[in-house]
Amino acid sequence: MKINKKWYLCKKNKMEHNISINYPEKLAFSLKMENVEFAKEIKTISMVKLYELGKISSGFASKILELSRIDFLELLNKYNVSYFNKGLENELTNDLKNA
Repeated sequence: MKINKKWYLCKKNKMEHNISINYPEKLAFSLKMENVEFAKEIKTISMVKLYELGKISSGFASKILELSRIDFLELLNKYNVSYFNKGLENELTNDLKNA
């Protein structure tokens, strides 16, 4: 069996990509955050929003943020996001109508 070496190395090393975001220097300061703390907040907010939009699962988001899944679900409350994604919410509504 022939193994694609590039694919294997990517999987083994968990290849990651970086995103660079330009923002005014005053932004982090106005939020009373150090640059590292601000970067972590942007990462967290993006994972929360992607979860809210149904683009990623809570398990995937929690891995990216290095949190337990329960901690991620509890974090959603801080951002006023329901832990029920839209698909589950619709399912529950339909179940209640049919009960």
